[in-house]
Amino acid sequence: MGIEQQYTVKGGDFSHAGSASSHVRKLLKQLEIAPEKIRRIVIALYEAEMNIVAHAISGIVRISLENDAITMVLEDQGPGIPDIEQAMKEGFSTASRKVREMGFGAGMGLANMKRNADLLEITSTVGVGTTVRMTNYF
Repeated sequence: MGIEQQYTVKGGDFSHAGSASSHVRKLLKQLEIAPEKIRRIVIALYEAEMNIVAHAISGIVRISLENDAITMVLEDQGPGIPDIEQAMKEGFSTASRKVREMGFGAGMGLANMKRNADLLEITSTVGVGTTVRMTNYF
């Protein structure tokens, strides 16, 4: 298969939030990936994409499709995550009041990513940004 795609995500741009995950969903449907696999991939990707919109200045989403897997790498320029273990706990959130008032920032993003990605790796440097790498197998 060998498909590569890249998307730019702008922090604070809620009007375009979720566009990368929407494009990936359409692509996976065209490739006739099983609906349950698509659902898990899109949930994980959407949550990661929304974290960039809610917390970072900007970010890049890179998608790599192979015959048996999709790998999604999201790199942002943002505040970073001081304590990844704490941030992984359901309900923990550092979202601003404005983001919460829009219905986001409930503290389920990282937990949903972990639940829906077959492999999840998060690295972060405070004051620099965060990289999320997720893989799902078909």
